[in-house]
Amino acid sequence: MIDGKRVLAFIPARGGSKGIPHKNIQDLAGTPLIGHTIKAALNCPYVDACMVSTDDDEIARVAREQGGWVPFLRPIELATDTSKTIDCLDYAVKKLAADGTPFDIVCLLQATSPFRTAEDLTGAIRFFSSNGYRGVASVSEVTDSPILMRINPQTRDNTSGPVAKLAVGTYDALDEFIPAIPRTSTVRRQDMPTFLRVNGAIYINLVSDINPLLSLNDNPLGYIIPKSHALDIDEPNDLALARFLMKSAC
Repeated sequence: MIDGKRVLAFIPARGGSKGIPHKNIQDLAGTPLIGHTIKAALNCPYVDACMVSTDDDEIARVAREQGGWVPFLRPIELATDTSKTIDCLDYAVKKLAADGTPFDIVCLLQATSPFRTAEDLTGAIRFFSSNGYRGVASVSEVTDSPILMRINPQTRDNTSGPVAKLAVGTYDALDEFIPAIPRTSTVRRQDMPTFLRVNGAIYINLVSDINPLLSLNDNPLGYIIPKSHALDIDEPNDLALARFLMKSAC
């Protein structure tokens, strides 16, 4: 609780991962992947409850073993490949309130960000509180400057104009590429501004602001966490890297 407001840590963890089957309960340094996020939430002094939202009985069992709270399973229609996280969050906070367990603040924590710490979450909640309860998203510094990035014209909407037909290994049509941001790239690398990206590790909002149209990635305030805490596990190579980093830290 902070400022008299009850805080819910909310961890979405559906069972249908395609890239890594049952990704959320894969072993990572002797602990199921989801266990690292549950631990971070439970070690934050402001969190009143750590809820795991899943449609999967096995994930629910593992989450409970790790100390997570699974008051109900997520409806199947909110656990498909096309389901949006905001929809399952909206459903959960409304059901909790209807069941007599309302919360004021919700912190959405992706299970795929195991290096995010309790200290990161604690600082983000304090930041949220001290800045008028405006939505917060964790961010970290990018390695590659978007000044040097170009949009592949093949991904443009065909109705917006001609599209250059470029294949892998084609190097003679760079002038067709579109700068990611309208800024000259002649500036020296060491003089380029610092850019930050939303890393998906922490989102914080008032429960009263949660609705199906809300974009958590567009929360107006960014809370900086180290790049080393922002690794997101999406593919097998990410999991292998996470295991290496965890082992190296021991």
